[in-house]
Amino acid sequence: MNKGKRTYRIMISGGGTGGHIYPAIAIANAWREKYPDAEILFVGAEGKMEMQKVPEAGYIIEGLPVAGLQRSLSLSNLSFPFKLFKSLRKSKKLVKEFNPEAVVGVGGYASGPLLRVAQAKGIPTLLQEQNSYAGLTNKLLAKKAKVICVAYPGMEKFFPLERIKYTGNPVRKDILQLEGKQEVGLKYFGLETGKKVLLVLGGSLGARTINHGILADMEALEKGGYQILWQCGKFYFREMSAKVKESGLKHIHVLEFIKEMDLAYAVADVVVSRAGALSVSELSLVGKPVVFIPSPNVAEDHQTKNALAYVNENAALLLKDDEAVGKIKETLDGLFAEEGKAEKLSKNILKLAKPDAAEKIVEALEEIIA
Repeated sequence: MNKGKRTYRIMISGGGTGGHIYPAIAIANAWREKYPDAEILFVGAEGKMEMQKVPEAGYIIEGLPVAGLQRSLSLSNLSFPFKLFKSLRKSKKLVKEFNPEAVVGVGGYASGPLLRVAQAKGIPTLLQEQNSYAGLTNKLLAKKAKVICVAYPGMEKFFPLERIKYTGNPVRKDILQLEGKQEVGLKYFGLETGKKVLLVLGGSLGARTINHGILADMEALEKGGYQILWQCGKFYFREMSAKVKESGLKHIHVLEFIKEMDLAYAVADVVVSRAGALSVSELSLVGKPVVFIPSPNVAEDHQTKNALAYVNENAALLLKDDEAVGKIKETLDGLFAEEGKAEKLSKNILKLAKPDAAEKIVEALEEIIA
């Protein structure tokens, strides 16, 4: 690729959850670091979290009226064809006006219309698949994509082998730099020095089972010397905050969303988390002992597959969703009771980390731009 002094124009589309949005932002940051004059335009779904998170990261985003099909019978499905038509029409307008040299899709239904339009116009497209089980949008777009960047081996069952690049999942750069942040994090979150910190992550929207599991065990956890930094998600924040307040417990810190994840990871002694692709990738870089509680409410149970890739390497523990309530403290006690177990998990999970994923995706993107 002839870099020269050209100003590259890149469109990035997808979203719906943090698992799609933050890798997209990491790719944009890595591209801009290499090409500071690049023009980058994000395209997301109207009303979804990318419309807030992307501008916060310093990028322009356009919204499409696209929405996903509901698996159950729903009146909202009747509007799907109209929203899709409007989204395709707006995508054509955006592509014509922006005239990108490449388009990146990170999954989620928002990327479907834009990449379809780009592919029809012969603009090279790159897909980034975060999970061990490919999403529907990426599977549909893969036929005409120039390259598919994946985070797990064995993805040839979904995509053409010759176009797969095993890059890992890109993550936010601040997570790679945790050294010296523990004291800052303890102060920032109002935590005590010398007490074990349990970091609880259920994803940006929240995880019902994890939240109820912490509720069930929080008194015993506090008595056992833990303080809890708990991201409960926006759907559960009001309920969880009220219950913690009623309990009178002093060391349970409930937050709707944690923006400063580098500080949260820096203070954590142990993490309880869902096994979404972004969480798994970030936690491998953080190198703390992890208990994964995979969500069963995802396509092909892919969170369990994500977690097992680490459990099978003795790099994490797994607690089944239907067994989690009432067993979180028991699992943590077992982890720390076995001498050297926590240290071994930390050491092994670091071996599975891919800290240069964003840079590898930038290289793949360079290759497809003529």
